[in-house]
Amino acid sequence: MKKTLFYILGGIVVLWLLYFAFVSFVPYSQGTRSGELIKFSHKGVIVKTWEGEISQGISGAQIFQFSVLDKDDEVVKNLQEYEGDYVKLTYIERYTTFFFWGDTKYFIKEVELSQSPHFRK
Repeated sequence: MKKTLFYILGGIVVLWLLYFAFVSFVPYSQGTRSGELIKFSHKGVIVKTWEGEISQGISGAQIFQFSVLDKDDEVVKNLQEYEGDYVKLTYIERYTTFFFWGDTKYFIKEVELSQSPHFRK
């Protein structure tokens, strides 16, 4: 009986580890998005995550929401600095996410300051 219980619990742990590895290392898609960075915040009650939004249209109707992992310190610093500016974001979309990673499936890997096609500065 103990042996069977050990095999069942061991199987559950192995399946959970495989699921975590799949979500961590297999991206669904990769790409870039450009828009005005309108929001970037560190939010949460128990687990704090970095969340942000860019407006991709002149009316603000097209909002792209994204998350940033805590380990990407340079991305966080750049997003805080570029808030209110037009940026180009390089992202990875995952199949799903974990609550301690962020609220969205889109994770930013690189940020570039860009020229707005709507307003010339």
